[in-house]
Amino acid sequence: MNHDKSTHRAPPRWRRTSRSRGGRRFGELRLLALGAVLAGLGYAQLAGDNEAAASPSARNPFGLCDAGRSANCVVDGDTFWLEGEKIRVADIDTPETHPPRCAREAELGERATRRMQGLLNEGPFELAAADRDQDRYGRKLRIVTRDGRSLGDVLVSEGLARPYAGGRRSWCGT
Repeated sequence: MNHDKSTHRAPPRWRRTSRSRGGRRFGELRLLALGAVLAGLGYAQLAGDNEAAASPSARNPFGLCDAGRSANCVVDGDTFWLEGEKIRVADIDTPETHPPRCAREAELGERATRRMQGLLNEGPFELAAADRDQDRYGRKLRIVTRDGRSLGDVLVSEGLARPYAGGRRSWCGT
């Protein structure tokens, strides 16, 4: 008998039973369904993560910073902590609160701090890079916006901040 491999043939495809073909198709459908479910879960997770990143106030509202708090809190009108990072609002200058140089600066600084806290807690906002990544104190320099408008501009329009022009200027003058 000749056992030459070149003459050995595999059974023709039509000999497969309908059961095995159906089983294979069912398996393919199960894989497709599983893939669709996993893709849907991945999308839901991704959408949730994006919302959380854009809206930290929804998970952990901004309070006022004190000695023991440095997560999602407002230091003053132009500085806040966000998830462990200190952010300096790059496009404005607000009155100092630590320490203020006069009663007028103290009052304006307190109002600016409370207003920034309120703005951050109003809903999702975005952080955009400024001309530098951080200042000499290690704070991240960012423009804070909501719906395309700078939150710093809101404080400027309300008289609680001025556009940042570099250096320090007094809030104690007339």
